[in-house]
Amino acid sequence: MSVRRVLCPGSFDPITNGHVDIIERAAALFDECIVAIFRNAAKAPLFEVRERVELCRQALAHLPNVRVEESDGLLADYARSRGVSALAKGLRVVSDFEYEVQMAHMNKRLAPEVETIFLVARPEHAFLSSSIVKDVARFGGDVSGLVPEPVRRALEAKFR
Repeated sequence: MSVRRVLCPGSFDPITNGHVDIIERAAALFDECIVAIFRNAAKAPLFEVRERVELCRQALAHLPNVRVEESDGLLADYARSRGVSALAKGLRVVSDFEYEVQMAHMNKRLAPEVETIFLVARPEHAFLSSSIVKDVARFGGDVSGLVPEPVRRALEAKFR
């Protein structure tokens, strides 16, 4: 019997509790879950890729079937190289849907054997984004409950 493997891609700068929730739910549906941290050329990251990998590993350590990797290049190529059968993406608001559907169509064109599944954010995470978290932390706001504890500490250290 083959292993069912899902890929949860993103920049995770930083990983939030909303991301963790989506990854937990995707990991529960598949045998293996790969969290792939991609460089986003359109964004200036706060954390270096290696820092993001380590923060994700700490935040997801409670999930035995999840591994965290870094990558660049085309998502479809990466998915194919890892034997992934599905991409799991979280949706918060309508604008996420518009962007993610466009990306799903392109990924399907590039890797027809890989499906994209959408997991809707829980209401308590629907407003949450890495950008909002960084803005709150930058101005000294409390991000407890929005991010895993290692991320809270890392944000505090960045903005001291």
